[in-house]
Amino acid sequence: MSGGDKALSDTELARLARAGRQAAYRELMARHRDAVFRLARSYAGDPDDALDLTQEGFIAAFAALDRYDPARPFRPWLLRIALNKCRDWSRRRAVRRFFTFAAPLDEAHAVPDPAADPEEQTADARELAKVSAAIANLPKSLKEPLILTAIEGLSQAEAAAALGISEKGVEVRIYRARKRLAEILERDRLHPS
Repeated sequence: MSGGDKALSDTELARLARAGRQAAYRELMARHRDAVFRLARSYAGDPDDALDLTQEGFIAAFAALDRYDPARPFRPWLLRIALNKCRDWSRRRAVRRFFTFAAPLDEAHAVPDPAADPEEQTADARELAKVSAAIANLPKSLKEPLILTAIEGLSQAEAAAALGISEKGVEVRIYRARKRLAEILERDRLHPS
């Protein structure tokens, strides 16, 4: 897009993208890819999976652009689609994990351990990894509102709209998610693995 086009709103860019303007697609992606990646990374806990989920989210969003309501903010709409892709990924992962654990024990050694070697990371990176893993392991009903508000900076109202629940529901789930995270991190501190 030309320098002046960066001043266009997301709604205007979505209209142009629906009309086939590739530059509008690129600008929407440039504006929101970091947010979608952070959401996916927080959900999956792995940067490679997050990159795949980010791509899937944008592909699905651009395919559904005709259903975007320009009266509503674009970013929560996009994050809701990305969140749905994360949910799909989580379901597929659970099925794969079931079948992996169903494999005979002599085949289990071929299954790689996805955990990073903590000796290769700094103390800050280890702590971040612990928090990321704890967030990724929260139940989705707690994880999703926490990611949308604490990491993506959405208001509780925007998160409620993206999740299809009430603002009070978001507030309660965030409280419970933070409480659960504190318990997990304290347990890990007292009983490191």
